[in-house]
Amino acid sequence: MERSFSFYILSFLCIFTFADAGSIGVNYGRIADNLPSAVKVVQLLKSQGLERVKVFDTDSSVLRALSGSGIKVTVDLPNELLYSAAKTQSFAFSWVQRNVAAYYPSTQVEAIAVGNEVFVDPHKTTKFLLPAMKNIHQALVKLNLHSAIKVSSPIALSALQSSYPSSAGAFRSELIEPVFKPMLDFLRETGSFLMVNAYPFFAYESNSDVISLDYALFRENPGVVDAGNGLRYFSLFDAQIDAVFAALSALKYDDIRMVVTETGWPSKGDGNEIGASVENAAAYNGNLVRRILTGGGTPLRPKADLTVYLFALFNEDEKNGPTSERNYGLFYPNEQKVYDIPFTVEGLKNYRDRRSPVSGGQQVTTPVSGGVSKSTTGNTWCVANAEAGKEKLQAALDYACGEGGADCRPIQPGATCYDPNTVQAHASFAFNSYYQKKGREIGTCYFGGAAFVVTQAPKYGQCEFPTGY
Repeated sequence: MERSFSFYILSFLCIFTFADAGSIGVNYGRIADNLPSAVKVVQLLKSQGLERVKVFDTDSSVLRALSGSGIKVTVDLPNELLYSAAKTQSFAFSWVQRNVAAYYPSTQVEAIAVGNEVFVDPHKTTKFLLPAMKNIHQALVKLNLHSAIKVSSPIALSALQSSYPSSAGAFRSELIEPVFKPMLDFLRETGSFLMVNAYPFFAYESNSDVISLDYALFRENPGVVDAGNGLRYFSLFDAQIDAVFAALSALKYDDIRMVVTETGWPSKGDGNEIGASVENAAAYNGNLVRRILTGGGTPLRPKADLTVYLFALFNEDEKNGPTSERNYGLFYPNEQKVYDIPFTVEGLKNYRDRRSPVSGGQQVTTPVSGGVSKSTTGNTWCVANAEAGKEKLQAALDYACGEGGADCRPIQPGATCYDPNTVQAHASFAFNSYYQKKGREIGTCYFGGAAFVVTQAPKYGQCEFPTGY
């Protein structure tokens, strides 16, 4: 059954959370023989409202095309140049001068990714990473660009020794002293951020028997409680990101910001690539855009609004590996969308997660590692998320009882559900009233991250929560 957001909740989300929302960008890879010109690509980005792009090199035609576009750009110093950049300061200076300074500020370069997933590079380039980062930064200092352009390096989640539960997140022990601590010191000193590539698809593909597809695709689900910190997670993406935050916290680098430099879901895959489909790719990326642009951070870092770069702009027909590698694109090379999702707050007003009846009725086994299970009764309720804070809960409560049309008579003074007289208890009742009146549609228990769905009846004092109207 196709289910959709109501216009009113989306309008509320846009007004309520826009001020503290995150940002969406896209990775522009070019391992293909049939892509449009860089000039056309820039026109495509602007037509879609995409204001950030990440490229994997410093191709002059691309950087020239981006000149004057207003699009913020992250460029990459490829892994094969790490040795030269690390060993010779003059090489690093020349590279920055020729590939960054020559285009700036007309081309709004905002970051340099030094290498990409260096720790899994088979050419053993890890030892050159930090010296290369420092030399690139020093070149920016000499050119007086260091305040505007930050230096970092994308890490894969394989850089974690432990990622489940999220609270147990820890970096690989052999990398901590020689690489992570000095790199994080560098990021702190230069005011930069950690770049992370996160792909829930890989975790789901390998563990589809225990991870709920709804949990992986940001769809409504009961959530998973982290036994280590008591936080409830409603998406695999949040759980993965918080594992990295936990790893940072374990080393006392809580102040380091994070940018998700790659995440995505393939629209096609081989027979053994479970979950690779157009529908799932549309759901993951579309719901991710909604999740990021409506703000709220993660359960562990509720105020950490994220910048996230979708992977990737185009299907790339010359990439090696399984079929999925060539089918992460949001667009075909002819610039037509592979599936229709928005990239802006305005576009979210009409966005629908187009869920097929088959996938909508799938049941999931009891989770073992990061999964979720469906309610055995079929009943669900909507309750307030205490982590959102009183101010956000109050604003959402006011909306639910006002424009939202929830039945808030039982939480008035002297009524049956007035006690306990707390914002959380009153908001839970109002949110659930709204949720039930809307037929428990996907998206009607969100309130900008101030609410979530549960499968056991809530209880505040003597108050009973209805399951339908």
